[in-house]
Amino acid sequence: MTLLVRASDLVKRPVVTLAGEDVAQVKDVVFDGSSGEVSGFTLNGRGVFAGPLRVALPIAAVTAIGGDAVMITDEAVLVERGDVAHATDLAERDVLGDRVLTDTGVDLGTVVDVILQVGAATDVVGYEVKTAPALHHAGRRVLIPLPDTLSVSGEALIVPARAVEFVAQDLAGFGAAIEAFRTQLRGDGDAVQ
Repeated sequence: MTLLVRASDLVKRPVVTLAGEDVAQVKDVVFDGSSGEVSGFTLNGRGVFAGPLRVALPIAAVTAIGGDAVMITDEAVLVERGDVAHATDLAERDVLGDRVLTDTGVDLGTVVDVILQVGAATDVVGYEVKTAPALHHAGRRVLIPLPDTLSVSGEALIVPARAVEFVAQDLAGFGAAIEAFRTQLRGDGDAVQ
């Protein structure tokens, strides 16, 4: 079973062990821009005055991501923060505020969130974008699907021009839009809109 979730919805989500111990909360979602896969989470301590922890949670150590918490077996799965992402990598991998352009040069808008597919693997499958005039209704938020692999330049994010045909307004129908878009890119047949 897979679930679509905004990366921002995971921030501040508790990290708990299978025994029910509340060990941390998610600070940032770290993903590998070249593969589109989530590599893990940086963590904050729990409580009002708790700050960033020196440990992080690699995605391979996550047992489950649910509506209320991120589950791990125990605290032993946490690793040094640098094993998940270096501070310079975090700045380079932050796509929020980046422009989204088609491969034909059309400005689609600015990234305001990242859409993750959580299941057997956790992958980046789309961007939530505050639209530019090219997508009509400038300033609205829409979801743009991504191909199976993507590349992040640090300046702008490039998506195939065909992604515009599969833009969704909300998460409810976005899973089908992603699959149809990726099917069309692979040439596996005619995609249904």
